Amino acid sequence: MHGIILAGGSGSRLWPLSRELYPKQLLKLNSNKSLLERTFERLMSIIDIDNIIAVTNTKHFSDVKMQLREYSNDVRILAEPVAKNTAPAISIATKFLLDCGHDDIILVVPSDHMIQDNDGFKKTIDEAQKLAKLGYIVALGVKPYNAGTGFGYIKTKEKLETGYKVETFKEKPDENTALEYFNSENCYWNAGIFVFKASVYMDTLKKYAPEIYDVTQNFNFKVKEDIDYMTFDKYPFISVDYAIMEHADNLAMVEMQCDWDDLGSWDAVYRINKKDENNNVKLGNIIEKDCKNSMLYSSERLLVGVGLKDVIIVETSDAILACDKNNTQGVKEVFETLKETKNDTHRIHTTVYRPWGYYTVLNHGDGYLTKMICVSRKGQLSLQSHNHRSEHWVVLSGVARVTLEDKVFMLKAGSSIDIPVKAIHSLANPYDSELKIIEVQKGDKLVEEDIVRYKDIYGRVK
Repeated sequence: MHGIILAGGSGSRLWPLSRELYPKQLLKLNSNKSLLERTFERLMSIIDIDNIIAVTNTKHFSDVKMQLREYSNDVRILAEPVAKNTAPAISIATKFLLDCGHDDIILVVPSDHMIQDNDGFKKTIDEAQKLAKLGYIVALGVKPYNAGTGFGYIKTKEKLETGYKVETFKEKPDENTALEYFNSENCYWNAGIFVFKASVYMDTLKKYAPEIYDVTQNFNFKVKEDIDYMTFDKYPFISVDYAIMEHADNLAMVEMQCDWDDLGSWDAVYRINKKDENNNVKLGNIIEKDCKNSMLYSSERLLVGVGLKDVIIVETSDAILACDKNNTQGVKEVFETLKETKNDTHRIHTTVYRPWGYYTVLNHGDGYLTKMICVSRKGQLSLQSHNHRSEHWVVLSGVARVTLEDKVFMLKAGSSIDIPVKAIHSLANPYDSELKIIEVQKGDKLVEEDIVRYKDIYGRVK
């Protein structure tokens, strides 16, 4: 069996903690492991590590590779040049496996689910695999505990050997339809986890979503593994649920025999975390008095709540979210508004952690951006260049080893250096004390994507 991990989402409903350039699957929400890392470990318990593929967006590639490098330096990661939702992501990964000669059973899992009962999960997959070998596309179902409209619903009919034949698959129904499904004994939530044989998926795709199938056939991974932007951009933006699951007639469902939670919203984060005697979740630097049924999350500053009921408050360095605990789905609309108005708080945090340390954005405007960069002991930024910006570095504390083209400079506090556009350079801290510098960027495109990496000790070079 092969595994496909979908790791390219934006996590918009968990704003402001989740950002476009550092989405929820990379976050450590209630453990010392990110959701992506926990997903990978879960698959490792049932699938050989060499048979696991992660599909992510190009802008998340480095972070995904860095996190999975802990398990293996050779994890296969496919980088989509642009986000097109789950149908193209699953299709491109399935085509990759077929081109590599693997017409095997595939387990597709999102990277943002919370499952703690790995034994129950393995048992569920074993049952789904039996149906997949019979030619079914198998969805995993969860008994709903409310009539939420944020999930897809699966209505089953006759029983099969290890599951059920699917009568209807309905993605994100309206309130009345969701309530009707919820009150039916043979209806389940779609967990977003699928099991199928590679060739069966491709045949189903050809029949029900030929526009996706035709684009997929333009890729030949026997020749090269890179995903061409111009070809990939021809895909429609559509989920596998709308593209295939609502239409196919070879669908089966197996009920999940383990715990499961889709951490797609703040009420879900509240649900999975430990609560105090007043049913509050308190994470971070929190003081509360007379609060009930609420969640208070602080990333750095002191957050004080008094007399709050049924609310969620999330604090980050550059944004604060306050919402009714029963109306967290509206956060996605806020995220989209920020995106439309080009407000950078949807994209990136002011403080961003990297394997070598962290940086904090101090100020930015038209054509300039200022950061404070802190490099940990023995830390080293990648050997890189930028196509759209120059940089000016001023050392605040520590000693910086700067590589600029074919020269090396040792700079002490108070020293500075200019990094021209397209110059190949690197920054390292060879000593035990922290290195802090001020970086002033100037250019017409001041984004993290404007990094061309040549060498990197953390394995972030494609």
